Amino acid sequence: MAASALVPKSLLGAPTSATQRVVIRTDAEIGRVRPEFHGHFIEHLGSCVYGGLWVGKDSRIPNINGYRKQAVEYLKDLGVPVLRWPGGCFADDYHWRDGIGPAAKRPKRVNIHWGNYIEDGSFGTHEFIGLCRLLDAEPYLAGNVGSSTPHELRDWIEYCNYPSGSTLSDERSSNGSPEPFRVRYWGVGNESWGCGGNMRPEEYARLYRDFAVYCRDFGGTELFLVASGPSGNDTRWSRGLMDGLGWERPGGVSMHYYSGGVDRSTSFAVDHMNEQLASYAKVEESIIHQRAVLDSYENGKKVGLLLDEWGVWDNIPEEDEKRYGKLWQQSTVRSAVAAGLGLNIFNRQADKLYMCNIAQMVNVLQSLLLTDGPEGEHCVRTTTYHAFSLFKPHRSKTALRVETGDSSPLGLSVSASKSDKELAVSFVNPRHDSDLQVECTLKGSVAETGTAQILHDADWNACNSFDNPDRVVLKQQPIKANGSKIQLDLPRLSVATVILPIH
Repeated sequence: MAASALVPKSLLGAPTSATQRVVIRTDAEIGRVRPEFHGHFIEHLGSCVYGGLWVGKDSRIPNINGYRKQAVEYLKDLGVPVLRWPGGCFADDYHWRDGIGPAAKRPKRVNIHWGNYIEDGSFGTHEFIGLCRLLDAEPYLAGNVGSSTPHELRDWIEYCNYPSGSTLSDERSSNGSPEPFRVRYWGVGNESWGCGGNMRPEEYARLYRDFAVYCRDFGGTELFLVASGPSGNDTRWSRGLMDGLGWERPGGVSMHYYSGGVDRSTSFAVDHMNEQLASYAKVEESIIHQRAVLDSYENGKKVGLLLDEWGVWDNIPEEDEKRYGKLWQQSTVRSAVAAGLGLNIFNRQADKLYMCNIAQMVNVLQSLLLTDGPEGEHCVRTTTYHAFSLFKPHRSKTALRVETGDSSPLGLSVSASKSDKELAVSFVNPRHDSDLQVECTLKGSVAETGTAQILHDADWNACNSFDNPDRVVLKQQPIKANGSKIQLDLPRLSVATVILPIH
């Protein structure tokens, strides 16, 4: 371990100050910033669903038909473009019929992936769709390939999407949903190289073809099928998959990339923080490489690349898991900086990506909300939630080329996007030891004075807790904008977004 990793933050000294020049090319467009880049993921893992989003209709915790009311309100304010469920690893041991019909009659199963607890099935297909409707989110269902059959997935699609008249659609209606769910996104397995079957890519490709041929557009809902892609930048898996698919082309291929950390979330040493944040350069490199692999195949350019699971995965103490559930993880200033780095990447690579889903929405890993279990009423917006808020103005705008002159892993991270009359620019300073004075030059547009918000705390381990839920929140940040010039101060370990009228 490097010596500086052992030095307390208070002894690291005052940060240096530097000027960073940036060129924003409003005349050089990349592609549309799809709202789906800000997608989310929930799994039957720890207290993500049970005790997090779902408390039950009879709970003393304020709820909307069983959904935690405060969580719903926070998530509606943020906006949730798409939501993926039921896993994750849980998906490939989940049989959808276990989660329909009267809750009291649903079978109880052992969750073999996440602690062998008893899963009572009270949150099933109808409950998931109900949550998506509350949040105005597009549902994305992960189908079971590891321990199921093509027939089971085919029937789940018919149950969800066929309007009426078939036995399955009438069963859905009798279970309280006469209108079809119209689910477009379907994952055909999950992490088939690991917990989803421990397969070789050629094996999985054969199974994908077996399953996909029975996945039909029931009721006119055109399906977007997602094949199980690589862990990180595993081009061997990607090529094995594409070779094995032959002429079959899925709507998309999923990729998972976690940025690991060796410390507890709230006690990161500086060297370990820098190592984790620097990993986002590899995330961007992986997106570029995986896109190139897909594009090298005939009709491969038509296959969307999804970063289906991403985020920081820190060292989680056993006492936290015992108290709050499996993989319960606090989100800090460091976590928010990591989120900003990722979201900037998605803007910069907007022409290469189709969807990105952070893991996970509540309580688990890099969550947007934290709750204190099925009996607790606390629901806190994390620093990651606020980082996502900063990037909301980019949705559906056109991403632009940006030149920073610094491509180092811990250099200033910038992305920009525009609509006809508005420019959004997001900045991330991942350095713990350097405040920046940022000077931006616009090429192709003229800006008027706008507004800026910033997320920052000098302590990278600072977080929003149940006792202090607003320790780290968005604040207004002064900016200067005059014609083609923009200036703002960007302190160490901060995320900021500037909104400017342009012409």
